[in-house]
Amino acid sequence: MPFCEISKYRQDSPSPAGADDNGVKIFYRTYGRGPTKVLLIIGLAGTHDSWGPQMKSLAGTVIPNNETEPVDLAGDGDGIEVCAFDNRGMGQSSIPVERGQYTTTIMAKDAIALMDHLGWEKAHVFGHSMGAMISCKLAAMVPKRVLSLALLNTTGGGYECLPKLDRRTMSVAIRFLKAKTPEQRAAVDLDTHYTKEYLDECIGSTTRRQILYQEYVKGISSTGMQLKYGFDGQINACWTHKVTKSDVEAIRSGGFLVSVIHGR
Repeated sequence: MPFCEISKYRQDSPSPAGADDNGVKIFYRTYGRGPTKVLLIIGLAGTHDSWGPQMKSLAGTVIPNNETEPVDLAGDGDGIEVCAFDNRGMGQSSIPVERGQYTTTIMAKDAIALMDHLGWEKAHVFGHSMGAMISCKLAAMVPKRVLSLALLNTTGGGYECLPKLDRRTMSVAIRFLKAKTPEQRAAVDLDTHYTKEYLDECIGSTTRRQILYQEYVKGISSTGMQLKYGFDGQINACWTHKVTKSDVEAIRSGGFLVSVIHGR
């Protein structure tokens, strides 16, 4: 199985206290071949499989490369090679037990280590939600290795990351925390990701909600529910995230294009 052992690629200063990376492994998959590299960083409680539609569009396939095949680092013509991975705390990656082992900075270092492991000098970086927070930290730490930065549904941290507190938001938050089965999690995810009007639209003899519900249950069941250590740790990473002025200046110094995508 394709894993990146983080401690082999850490060449900077030691991680914060309690964030020992010895033994931490990141599970990843690559798709397609080519000189253009794209790193996809998923959000809270998501796995590499969550990027299915994007992998299909970019690499032309959702079938992962065979890790036993020799890799041509020059790539094939003008093709695209995509890498998606499970963040620490989720899926097949390691699940540290201490909350201090989860910050967006630490997780950005995981992603940089993975680039080193793959032999990627530069890549286009696309992050979603928590993954976009991680992407910001990655771009600030190694701006010369980023070709472009795409941020989907993200926050700079601080008070700005607090959602509007109304009855619906509170209800969704409580259901999210109480979800113990793939079915419960799928139901609350749909209400988090889409509007009621969109979900209630008819598609033939059924509704979009029913179609997506089956897809979500299948996806969540294939990876299993996130363990408490991983969930608490990733929540900690989100709540402690903060893009500083120096981070912004470092990102600007890279001179690459930045796209920020967000729903209402």
